[in-house]
Amino acid sequence: MELRQLEYFVAVAEERNFTRAAERVHISQSGVSAQIRQLERELGAELFDRSARTATLTAAGRAALDHARATLAAAGAVGQAVDEVTDLIRGQLVVGMVIGCTLTPLFDALSAFHRTHPGVEISLLEDNSDRLVEAVRTGTVDLALVGTATAAPEGLEALTLISERLVVAVAAGHPLAEQRRVVLRDLVAHPIICMPPGTGLRTLFDRSCATQGLHPTIALQASAADAIADLAARGLGVAVLSESMAASYGDRVVARTIDDVTAPALLALIWKETHGPAVRELLGYCRREFTGHAGDRAGRGG
Repeated sequence: MELRQLEYFVAVAEERNFTRAAERVHISQSGVSAQIRQLERELGAELFDRSARTATLTAAGRAALDHARATLAAAGAVGQAVDEVTDLIRGQLVVGMVIGCTLTPLFDALSAFHRTHPGVEISLLEDNSDRLVEAVRTGTVDLALVGTATAAPEGLEALTLISERLVVAVAAGHPLAEQRRVVLRDLVAHPIICMPPGTGLRTLFDRSCATQGLHPTIALQASAADAIADLAARGLGVAVLSESMAASYGDRVVARTIDDVTAPALLALIWKETHGPAVRELLGYCRREFTGHAGDRAGRGG
């Protein structure tokens, strides 16, 4: 008895027709008929009543059908298990990372994964968040660290790593530095320094302004939080950053929470629901590393 004979038997039983079954398994009708005849000889019983135009299961055929399906499913599971092990012995994993990110737990997770699975080739791609989201959707990137204004981009799975308020960062002596409470309308009276379109912080800032009907003047844009803070420290405008970003530059700028922007800026890992074993394994390392580094994260990603 061979697996292909069981496959042909199940196909004929489900199609109730030898011709349609042959088309389904991509061989000739005579080939299907011959294999099922051989299976019947081995079992010592006819599986189909061929007297009518449709192929109808006999009592023996009905008794055999569930077992045939279970056998094929078990064989498929064996193949899948071997494929998963093979993928973790050799293969390729493309990881995306938002430009300007310096989250060391991600690098620690990649290092730990590489030590355990040295045969998997890891590629690292930097880009803005919007393009990384699309790359994960199309499958050109397996897993990405992105800034986002929503908990999970549509159609993708996500693990939120950082959730923070937006802040304005200004040079010491700037009028906003003297205010105890700052709202979005206060910012748009000044030139804005922020991340470019396509980043999570910029998306959140633009949406917040649009909600209030505000039209900010974007004077300068940079992908790195370092550059944004330096420009603000030199008095070239007011910077829009996340809380942890601004905290890293306390020696250069004064930060104030934007009171009326309550939606958080998020930094998250994203992946497709139909991910492979290598992605699942790397996610496990990421969860462990980020949990271990909780409270010690410099969230420098847009």
